[in-house]
Amino acid sequence: MTKAVNEEIATEGTASKDRFLNRELSWLEFNARVLAEAENTKIPLLERVRFLSISASNLDEFYMVRVAGLKGQIDAGVTVESPDGLTPSQAMEAVRERANRIMRDQQDCWRRLKIELRGAGILVLSREEFTPEDLSQLKIYFDAQVFPLLTPVAIDRAHPFPFIPNMGYSMALQICRKKDGKVMRALIPLPNMMERFVKIEGDGQVRLVMLEDIIAQFLADIFPDFDVEQWAWFRIIRDTEVEIDEEAEDLLRTFQSALKQRIRGTIVSLTVAEDISDDLCQMIVDEAGAKPEAVIRIGELIGLTNTAELAELDRPDLLFEPFNARFPERVRELGGDCFEAIRQKDFIVHHPYESFDVVVQFIRQAARDPNVVAVKQTLYRTSNDSPTVAALIEAAEAGK
Repeated sequence: MTKAVNEEIATEGTASKDRFLNRELSWLEFNARVLAEAENTKIPLLERVRFLSISASNLDEFYMVRVAGLKGQIDAGVTVESPDGLTPSQAMEAVRERANRIMRDQQDCWRRLKIELRGAGILVLSREEFTPEDLSQLKIYFDAQVFPLLTPVAIDRAHPFPFIPNMGYSMALQICRKKDGKVMRALIPLPNMMERFVKIEGDGQVRLVMLEDIIAQFLADIFPDFDVEQWAWFRIIRDTEVEIDEEAEDLLRTFQSALKQRIRGTIVSLTVAEDISDDLCQMIVDEAGAKPEAVIRIGELIGLTNTAELAELDRPDLLFEPFNARFPERVRELGGDCFEAIRQKDFIVHHPYESFDVVVQFIRQAARDPNVVAVKQTLYRTSNDSPTVAALIEAAEAGK
């Protein structure tokens, strides 16, 4: 083969890399477009807040799976270039840079949305805005609803740093004992079942207070014998990627084992407040077992996913007009008998214009029909309280 031919092949090979987009970077651009909907003033205000929440939730999942996958390749010493010409290390560097820009844009968007929400009569209060009446209400709420659920933990040789689960949100503190001046470290894990935005009575407006601000306001009640010198919130995202050998002899046992391991996945993201002190940040990094490159500093609100709570406010004027999906008429006319409707003629259900309830009803009917011996279905994603999964469990319990 001549030198000229070799050079031509090499040139074509290099140029071919330009034909491909990096998968992770392409996904981040998609999520940037989701975030752009939160900036779209043609969309109702609370729907824009919902889009902000969706973009944040998407990014959390991206870190749990995609970034975790890149980290796994790097830790395994993989240096092979993907079709777009990037090694795992190069891709990780590019991903972190783009993801950080998106996170900054999300925080800027949240600041602007808070101003617009205030103009619409929905106030997300800062601690500096608390009135004596607010503090009185918040004290009652704290004593009854928050304090009983908090479990402060001392961090010292006798009390090791507790395990923080995936998506775990906690406060790290440096406190000083009043009687002898001894400086100590402590941790307050935040229960994940609590609402992040707490509504308090106001003068015709919707007044909301962040849960972490309530806790910070009453730290003296949690540590009555200490002076709180500094504190900061942080949030952990862990590797949740699951690799399954489909040739395993017992898939059920394999999945059970993989899911247990996933709970204790390595930390891929440690989000901290931007103004956290260096020594407190280093303590969290060291004790949690995170890598320095996993640390992300956030200037406004850690965990923007929870802003979805605002979209549940009773303000229909700030939401899309409700849409009622159509239920297939043939199934309704036959008293909900999906099998009989299909016997008469096949039909297609068009989502979201037609209700997904008919699919759930179809599975439930299959679960209860003695002539059905198996249900085979591919599920891409389900919610925590999925009626589809409940119907499939019913089928399995019926021996199908």
